[in-house]
Amino acid sequence: MEYTKKNYKTAPLSSIHLRIYLALVFGQIACGFALGISGTALAQASNYININDFWTGLIGAGSLIGLAGSALMGKISDQFGRRKMLMLDMYLFSVFSILQLITTNLIILFILRILIGLMIAIDYTVGNALLVEWLPAKESGRLQSQLIVYWTIGFIASYITGILITGFGAHNWQVILASSAIPGLIAAVYRSFFRIPASPSWLANQGKNHAAQKVIQKHLGKKWGLSLKQIRSKKPSDISLKTLFSPQYRRRTIVGGLFYACQAFSFFGISIFLPILLEGMHLGNSSLSRIIYNSCIFIGVIIGSWIFKIISRRMFLVGTFFLSAIALILLILGNNFSSVMQISIFAIFAIILSAGLVLDYPYPTELFDIKVRASGVGTCITISRFGAASGTFLLPILTHLGGPALAMLVCTIVLLIGGIICLLWAPETSPKYMK
Repeated sequence: MEYTKKNYKTAPLSSIHLRIYLALVFGQIACGFALGISGTALAQASNYININDFWTGLIGAGSLIGLAGSALMGKISDQFGRRKMLMLDMYLFSVFSILQLITTNLIILFILRILIGLMIAIDYTVGNALLVEWLPAKESGRLQSQLIVYWTIGFIASYITGILITGFGAHNWQVILASSAIPGLIAAVYRSFFRIPASPSWLANQGKNHAAQKVIQKHLGKKWGLSLKQIRSKKPSDISLKTLFSPQYRRRTIVGGLFYACQAFSFFGISIFLPILLEGMHLGNSSLSRIIYNSCIFIGVIIGSWIFKIISRRMFLVGTFFLSAIALILLILGNNFSSVMQISIFAIFAIILSAGLVLDYPYPTELFDIKVRASGVGTCITISRFGAASGTFLLPILTHLGGPALAMLVCTIVLLIGGIICLLWAPETSPKYMK
């Protein structure tokens, strides 16, 4: 009998797609908030507790270190599914955030930041995999690229929150840290009321075609179903690092991880400890400089979302790395520039670097097929977190040792390395440019 169902990946956008997307949007806001809040909180902590540059950097990097668990989370998700993990992670995220209120022990705070990062890893890897497996193929890249806008909203909101929270005396910095529980609970409650469906593609890939068809028809209607290719697919063997570094996937795994790591090194290092960096740069009104920088991050991701639609992924990657490196070189060499000129160059750097963040979600998912997607994306994020954690850990130390010029020089070198890697090896994944 002829198979008559239409491929659900060609269905028009509907309420179920938007429901899943909104679940991820709330998660991204919470993740951005949690990653950004540590810099503001730790800048205040030094006024009340004995914390040196080492511990400032280490606790600031804690959530990024936790994100290195993305490969493990992706592997678990590829084996056991996406939905349950996403239903639980934001509740645990909120609990770990609140626990920061009850301790000033640096080791315990570091562990809590790692656990928060592990929950963020679930949203990054499992959430992305579920989203791309539900969204219509023609809408997937565009909507994924816009997730970074919401992440940035959360990141900037953390800075504003850090300024507004006052009046708690010696515990003020802890209240700032724990405030990430609020967006976390909003995301968790939303996912409980508007339940996330299982991934049809994952179910089919596990040989559960009947269950996959039921999920599709429940949410999209009777005429939609799996593609013939999915119906005929066999359950894959266990995905391991050996698979991801096999000849079939090796180049994609390395490029996906290293582009992300080089980008994250500079972005998180500079953005999380922006107050420390700006203080060392003596740019006049540091509060105004921070407002300008954070505004430019938001402008950058908006511009990046627009550029994403019109140029190739490869060109986008290479361009943002080299142009942001040039901006930092101008800052290093421009000691005699006026404050206005230095702030302008710093703003341009923020716009270019944050525009490149738009690729963080769609590009890694486009690098891998359904068999290894969550594991592949998770491994890329794990590699990238070594870069992000290194930048966050090293920036306050480098600034203390050699001033902001040394910190920016190291960031420049890392950005140039990222640009060269992408120039030599980054594959093109944009459907428009692969034809």
